[in-house]
This record gives sequence, structure tokens and C-alpha cells, in this order.
Amino acid sequence: MIKSVSRFFVVMITISFFSFSFVGKDTPTEGLTIGDRAPEFKICGEKQLIDLKDLRGKYVLLSFWASYDATSRMQNATLDYAAKKAGNVEMVSVSFDEYKSIFHETIKKDRITTSNCFVELDGNDSEIYKAYRLNKGFKNYLLNEKGVIIAKDIQASQLASYMN
Repeated sequence: MIKSVSRFFVVMITISFFSFSFVGKDTPTEGLTIGDRAPEFKICGEKQLIDLKDLRGKYVLLSFWASYDATSRMQNATLDYAAKKAGNVEMVSVSFDEYKSIFHETIKKDRITTSNCFVELDGNDSEIYKAYRLNKGFKNYLLNEKGVIIAKDIQASQLASYMN
């Protein structure tokens, strides 16, 4: 009796380990990683259209955020200030708020430069949201002149060291 019970547990453990090895194989990993080419996108603001491809040749700081996410909102505001101070990086800020009124009020309160600040009204259903795999939280990416991610989730205090 004990031998059959122990065999049963050995078989069950083996099956469990085998089945866990296939979990998540079809799902993408969380976000993008350093060394990946940033997915291209076009987004239209009230005053301009920006195509990420047109920014090749420049360092680009992509900041993804939403007014309802306090951490990403604070990070976006501090990165906006740091990017202005650095001068040699183009910041593109994309909000995933679903209402323009909330977006406008937020950038006004946070004193965000509006020239490269955009709102994606499709929110979590947006193609940009999906391409950058933001379902695990908002992130920021620093891209080199070729559009390759050289840093991820950087702090404003770190931006100057990346740019030197």
C-alpha cells in the first residue's frame, strides 16, 4: 500500500513539473528589454503628428503613464523636467487616459511640456499599449539614435549619466 501511494506521488510530482514547463510559453514576457528595437508607432496630438521613426538619429525618452497611476504620473513629470535640463534627448510622453479633459487637466497641474505629450484615448486597448506590453504597469524607455532600447524604467536622476 505504501509503495503504491509513494509511486502515485512521484508520478503526480513528475506530471506537475512537466506541465509547469509549458505554462506561459505562448505569452510575451513582461515589457520589452534592453537591446530590443522599440516598436514604431505614430500618434496624433492636437497640434502635431509624431512618428517614432522620424526621431531616429536622436536619443528618445518614451514615457508611458496615466493620470490614475500616481507612480507613473510622478515619474513622467520628473522625467519631463530632467529631459529639458539634459537638452540632448527628445522626450515623448504618452498618456493612456480615456478622457481628454482628464489628460489636459493633469498636464496642466504637472506642468508638462505639451509639444511631445500625447493622449491615447483607447487606453489599455491601444496598439501602443499592446506593442510595449504595458499590462504589468507603465514604464519608460530610453532609445539610442537607432531606436534600440538602452535603458528601461530610469529615474530622472539617472538620465544625465545615460546621456554622457
